[in-house]
Amino acid sequence: MILKFLRLLKILTVATKYGLDEIAVTSLHAPRTARVMSTLFFWRRITSPRAIRLRQALEELGPIFIKFGQVLSTRRDLMPQDIADELSLLQDRVPPFDSDLAIAQITEALGAHPDQLFASFDRVPVASASIAQVHFATLKNGKEVAVKVLRPGMKKTIDEDLALMDMAAALIEKVWAESRRLKPREVVAEFDKYLHDELDLMREAANASQLRRNFANSTLLMVPEMYWDYCSSSVIVMERMRGIPVSQIDRLAAEGVDLKKLSSDGVEIFFTQVFRDGFFHADMHPGNILVSVEKETFGRYIALDFGIVGTLNDFDKDYLSQNFLAFFRRDYKRVAEAHIESGWAPRDTRVDELESAVRACCEPIFDRPLKDISFGQILLRLFQTSRRFNVEVQPQLVLLQKTLLNIEGLGRQLDPDLDLWKTAKPYLERWMGEQVGWRGMVERLRAEAPRYAHIFPQLPRLLHQTLERHAHSGMATHNGHPLAQAELLAMVLVEQRRTNRLLGLMTFLGLTTGALGMAVVGWYFYVG
Repeated sequence: MILKFLRLLKILTVATKYGLDEIAVTSLHAPRTARVMSTLFFWRRITSPRAIRLRQALEELGPIFIKFGQVLSTRRDLMPQDIADELSLLQDRVPPFDSDLAIAQITEALGAHPDQLFASFDRVPVASASIAQVHFATLKNGKEVAVKVLRPGMKKTIDEDLALMDMAAALIEKVWAESRRLKPREVVAEFDKYLHDELDLMREAANASQLRRNFANSTLLMVPEMYWDYCSSSVIVMERMRGIPVSQIDRLAAEGVDLKKLSSDGVEIFFTQVFRDGFFHADMHPGNILVSVEKETFGRYIALDFGIVGTLNDFDKDYLSQNFLAFFRRDYKRVAEAHIESGWAPRDTRVDELESAVRACCEPIFDRPLKDISFGQILLRLFQTSRRFNVEVQPQLVLLQKTLLNIEGLGRQLDPDLDLWKTAKPYLERWMGEQVGWRGMVERLRAEAPRYAHIFPQLPRLLHQTLERHAHSGMATHNGHPLAQAELLAMVLVEQRRTNRLLGLMTFLGLTTGALGMAVVGWYFYVG
């Protein structure tokens, strides 16, 4: 209890130091309260913009609050733009923890001391963040690996800070009516899930394994192999990857890497993850991306840190592709219709009003040269417009927007003339063609064939049982009155004729559909 009180006291002290109370009071639009606060803290001189002060306060409060700021920076549908932009600058600047603690953690998690597990183990960490740190090592078979170790005591620290955040969010909701739109408690709950997911390193290892499998034959992206015999929820061991951080442009250029190709490759990797796999690396900031300069893999991206991934189902992918292509074609009516059809805009929303709002925020962007249009900013404007129409912004799309902004910024850093639209459009059009054309139909038939093979033989029996139940249920009475024997017999005969006709029709349709399907599949394999 004393420790919690001291932590709360520190938070209040830091908040006062950076004038976070002034930010909150200003948002309340209560001049009288603002004057009282100004008098109470007469000694304080606040000159920096609010966004900078908020970032500095979070940095001073430590790793958990830095992580919280990073999550807030992705919620551009909720945050003012100046705050979201400033919070996106937050980086984990956390000193490494003692190597003896790392060794103790490895020993407890894997059941043996690193000296027994590895041929060599480097006690000096090569990277340190708020959740974990990384040491290099060599397995007994000579393979070089990276050992990621969870920071000790993180769960207790996280739970305590999250409890304080939730308490503060509940208080904000009570005293600030506008906060209902910002949903502070929902944001804290989202952050809670995000952090606890990162605390389970086995989840990260599984994410990496899935991504590696998706790009097994790729010449664009490399993902480290996980060594499952050395993985647990607090320690994971993976293949050591060598490369140059993607942000070190001068080094890449000096090694002869084609930066324009690297930029367009990044766009292709992103859209492949999103539209082909529905599974994407959602933490693609420059610190998590290397570029290989080895002879065999020269110029390929190397992905690291898989604690945060996004997933999209077929419905999400279809929705996104329709929206993106409609934007490309400046078909704002289709954008509005897609939002309403998806259920993310209320059913009673007028298409023409939503179309007009989308046109108003997007048309000015198209008046500029295409290479100067920001793909990420269009998504941002769309989210901002959604507030007025009570559009439900889906969590997976917020994660996608954050990743898209990272990709776009990285691409423009590598190639200032990157035309993200021009690069993405052919890929999206090709993907849409595969989904709605003959090829898409054949692929879906292939995928559903095992299920249909099980269902089709049962159809006659199931149909007969259903019709029999229906016939029996209607024999005894008609419109609530008992039936005479002759009337009952006549109805049975009529029902039997109807059943025979229906069975005949079903058999004909089944045979016709089967023949057509076989013809299509045969044609596909013949042409292919």
